[in-house]
Amino acid sequence: MRGSMMDVPLMISSLIEHARRFHGDQEIVSRTVEGPVHRYTYRDAAARSAQLAHALRTLGVQPGERVGTIAWNGYRHFELYYGVAGIGAVCHTINPRLHPSQIAYVVNHADDAFLFVDLTFVPLVEALAPQLPRVRGYVVMTDAEHMPATSLPNAYCYETLLSPQPASIGWPVFDEHTASGMCYTSGTTGDPKGVLYSHRSTVLHAMSVGIAEAARRRPSYGAIMPIVPMFHVNAWGYPFAAPMMGAKLVLGGPLHDPASIYELIESEGVENAGGVPVIWLNMLAYIEANDKRFSTFKSLRVGGSAAPASLIEAFESRGIEVIHGWGMTETSPVCTNGSIKPKHRNERDRLHYQMKAGRCVYGVDMKVVGEDGEVVPDDGESQGELYIRGPWVASGYYDNPEANASQFADDGWFRTGDIVSLDADGYMTIHDRSKDLIKSGGEWISSIDLENAAVGHPDVMEAAAIAVPDPKWAERPLLVVVRKPDSTLRSEDVRAYLSDKIAKWWMPDEVVFVEELPHTATGKVSKKTLRERYAAGALTPAG
Repeated sequence: MRGSMMDVPLMISSLIEHARRFHGDQEIVSRTVEGPVHRYTYRDAAARSAQLAHALRTLGVQPGERVGTIAWNGYRHFELYYGVAGIGAVCHTINPRLHPSQIAYVVNHADDAFLFVDLTFVPLVEALAPQLPRVRGYVVMTDAEHMPATSLPNAYCYETLLSPQPASIGWPVFDEHTASGMCYTSGTTGDPKGVLYSHRSTVLHAMSVGIAEAARRRPSYGAIMPIVPMFHVNAWGYPFAAPMMGAKLVLGGPLHDPASIYELIESEGVENAGGVPVIWLNMLAYIEANDKRFSTFKSLRVGGSAAPASLIEAFESRGIEVIHGWGMTETSPVCTNGSIKPKHRNERDRLHYQMKAGRCVYGVDMKVVGEDGEVVPDDGESQGELYIRGPWVASGYYDNPEANASQFADDGWFRTGDIVSLDADGYMTIHDRSKDLIKSGGEWISSIDLENAAVGHPDVMEAAAIAVPDPKWAERPLLVVVRKPDSTLRSEDVRAYLSDKIAKWWMPDEVVFVEELPHTATGKVSKKTLRERYAAGALTPAG
């Protein structure tokens, strides 16, 4: 017997319509490439998204066609999220930090019909245009006053394109499994791989993000600032969850230095923000060096890699809750939420559980598979590769059967490549990426655990551990460290600090100091780059 509930498809357009009707006066604030801070309301955004949808149709964009964006976090990019998906086309957000050859690859692989480009990236796209033969036109995301002279073929000005269009639309309704968005992985192990999100997956994921917000110790539906870029996994779902919750949305534009982020947090009353650890490490250094205080900021979310205990404690001492989350491009991305259970909020347990990668959220199913192919128990100790499935987890890559064969199990589960353990409460500990484990003398060393121990030193800003060749042990750990400003930290100081915090045989033979660590296009430390740099051994960088 079927239930008698209405079969109403989950549409991305319903999110902006909900915000227009019931949160219409709530603000979206953006720092623009042109300079000024722009502010308008969800009601305005809905009207302009409708204008964009009409403009796309006048350009001949058809349902299912891909529309690429190369843009910062801003109100026009927000409009593209809704205007493109709302007519059944696919919003393909492109990471401008990829190598130019990879940008050309993803545009061509996705078969983008049009590219929408922020002013910053016009020179980049002009250089790439000859390699993009199937792109029918380019839209520069600015107004007529700032529209540059450009060699881009068939170029349009965004505001000129929108201005004659109607400010309302009857959003079409179609199968909720229709593709809505597209994002490519960062390409650290070969060509980037495309992930197609659907209307259904995106709306369900936004609901999960909203539930995670409600689960915090001090939930807030005020001002939210995704520092994570909108070109990276839909800015962790914030541009969809914020209008659903009626939260003020603050978008930082092209400026990512700690002073600019701090100023926007303070001036706009931001309560909750999300970004990778290096953002928060730099922010902490900035506020400590300049004796700054936050007046409204209540919580920060960390993803991409783990925040060190020292960072968590430093922000918590300022009354700011630190919440880990875990996810991947393939998982939309949020699969864990680091809000700790009430029974673990005591002084003894709190930091221990905050250091973990969060708890499995409802809607996502996880299992940990050992080397023998058997599922290991959720005892917090047994380790294996994390397999995952759920309504916002990819079932395969776009037009990439080779990658599908290697990363998706025969029964459909996605193989993440993360080596983890789960406990009975759903808390996940990430021990390493499978490719980043260090095998010394036949025994495994976790690069993550070694790094977490090292960044506990008060003079260590960042640290990365990699394997380097060793004639006796096959591999040994090399620790690469960024000192805090004005520090005179030496290798022997780090090793002495680690002496009672790690197993003796984990001790790195060398500690190398650098001005900064290389980061991937998504802000993670690039272990691949470090392994290439130190391929011949710790003290002889390659190249």
